[in-house]
Amino acid sequence: MYNTIDIMNLKGKELIYTEKELHNMSKDNINENVQQTEEQLTDVLRIRREKLAELRAKNKDPYQITKFNVDTYAKEINTNYDEYEGKNVIIAGRVMSKRVMGKASFAHISDRSGKIQIYIGINVVGEESYKEFEKWDIGDIIGVEGEVFKTRTGEISVKAHKMTLLSKSLRPLPEKWHGLKDTDMRYRQRYLDLIVNPEVRDTFEKRSAIIKEVRNYLDSKGYLEVETPVLHTIAGGAAARPFITHHNTLDIDMYLRIALELHLKRLIVGGFDRVYEIGRVFRNEGMDVRHNPEFTMLEFYQAYTDYVGMMDLGEGLVREVSQKVLGTTKISYAGTEIDFGKPFKRITMVDAVKEACGVDFDKITELEEARRIADEHHIAYENRHLVGDILNLFFEEYVEENLMQPTFIMGQPVEISPLAKKNAADPRYTERFELYIYGRELANGFSELNDPIDQRERFMHQLELKAQGDDEANDMDEDFLNALEVGLPPTGGIGIGIDRLVMLLTDSAAIRDVLLFPTMKPLGDGRDNGKNDEATSETASIQGGSVKTYVSPKNAASSLDVSKIQIEPLFEDFVDFDTFAKSDFRAVKVKECTAVPKSKKLLKFVLDDGSGEDRIILSGIHNYYEPEDLVGKTLLAITNLPPRKMMGIDSCGMIISAIHHIGDEEGLNLIQLDDAIPAGAKMY
Repeated sequence: MYNTIDIMNLKGKELIYTEKELHNMSKDNINENVQQTEEQLTDVLRIRREKLAELRAKNKDPYQITKFNVDTYAKEINTNYDEYEGKNVIIAGRVMSKRVMGKASFAHISDRSGKIQIYIGINVVGEESYKEFEKWDIGDIIGVEGEVFKTRTGEISVKAHKMTLLSKSLRPLPEKWHGLKDTDMRYRQRYLDLIVNPEVRDTFEKRSAIIKEVRNYLDSKGYLEVETPVLHTIAGGAAARPFITHHNTLDIDMYLRIALELHLKRLIVGGFDRVYEIGRVFRNEGMDVRHNPEFTMLEFYQAYTDYVGMMDLGEGLVREVSQKVLGTTKISYAGTEIDFGKPFKRITMVDAVKEACGVDFDKITELEEARRIADEHHIAYENRHLVGDILNLFFEEYVEENLMQPTFIMGQPVEISPLAKKNAADPRYTERFELYIYGRELANGFSELNDPIDQRERFMHQLELKAQGDDEANDMDEDFLNALEVGLPPTGGIGIGIDRLVMLLTDSAAIRDVLLFPTMKPLGDGRDNGKNDEATSETASIQGGSVKTYVSPKNAASSLDVSKIQIEPLFEDFVDFDTFAKSDFRAVKVKECTAVPKSKKLLKFVLDDGSGEDRIILSGIHNYYEPEDLVGKTLLAITNLPPRKMMGIDSCGMIISAIHHIGDEEGLNLIQLDDAIPAGAKMY
């Protein structure tokens, strides 16, 4: 269906054309809407630079313009047309579409608020300006002064009286009819993502609104916002692996903070009764749909209250932020309705596990008994794990992923809660809680441990764990212990992941969807410091496609000394062909890849094996590959092995890798196939 558009000829006589007629008249001008080859793209880049050179030769260099006085935005005109009809406005934005005809043309420009149509008539702007407009490109940023009116079809437009080229786009935007859909390129070039996908801009506008309302909520409760150091001399406040850097002047190693907690509690000691901080924290761990190495945390602490008071505050915060930002306390996340309006469920970890699988850890006091029951339920544990650790493993296996509606899990065991106050009635547990929504942890809080003697003992236990190989264990923080000895009043504290809260309230599937610039591995092999081949980079940027590369293992050497490579001896025993033929080797496509919680080696693959049903395979290759690098790759797997329980997850098959040794070190390369091979293709 085509609209009718008003056009004025040179004598002012009104002519009537349809969009179909204009479309036919301008077929030669819409080549940019067609997917271009790499050679054509090179031509486009050259032509755009030639246009810039021509402008400079005429002393019309757009980059010399330093200011343009915008007084109106597209949304204001579109929303309040009656107020703007017939008025002159000054707007600016990026050209998103363009239809050039003989003596009249149309364009759509996009500003921060939305899009609006511009009508350009040669009889209004003059022949010189009109010819200049004909040479402008989609992606250019322009300023327009003109009158607000409607076409006969009712489209709100601005009739240009004067136009200014404010910035020349030297690279074409991704193919505009389809937008930028490649997720990898969207994350790498977020500026393009924001230009062509309006829903992405809406997500980040909501993120800002969410953080604003978090601040408003805490400010209204009498909290003081503070800032604490990012560089720490000790990694503490959470169980996480830190990033390490070096301070040249002081000649000491320092850590990027993994939590905000310990400095905020020092401020409570100093007399600030209610403090909060919203800040970046850094954890040198796995990356998946819920984890990024740097992320935003909210932590707030209040003197003279306990973990129950902090649960009340956390529940109120989530409910109020949802209401203020979305206008409702009922949201839909991944197709599941979640209700923040109802009181959040509260249940102890012991009771939750008992309800889920019938095991009552209140009655388990001996480590050997806990291990026996874990073995019966196929729960994998490590030698260093105590009864409380095994309780937590049961919770992760049987409970966590089923907590869809907001639920506070309380009474975590002391073994996994080094900074929380013990429960006076049963010192095996702590006055701690975690808030779960949609099977994911959103918040963690507790009655803060203020007994310096008990805290020192907990730190000593953490040091023992570190000596046993737990690189997430806390270090001893003598200055924090000194602060506790000065005296910390009874205090409650809570930490909330801002990024996960934004994911919930914007229905975003991955944490990268709510981070403007998520951490990404450089294109290529990661050893080029981001200096990729220019032609490859240009093609990827323009077409919005990902660069198809082989993913190298982490820490792979740029070249191998073949003389030092050792391989396992070939098997001497023969296997008959019929037995071999029973092994079903298939090409599989990686749909999702995530690190398995509590495992340093395992990656969980969700695979398309061509059957129409997802296949789950676990593989111990995390030491060699990051999970996000393998999404979308085509791998080789054996698919007819019986399911094998690994960390409580059924692994249905085996992904094939090539292994070698150089001295005492093992090398591993994942077998990666051509992406043109379809999922389920049988290997012979």
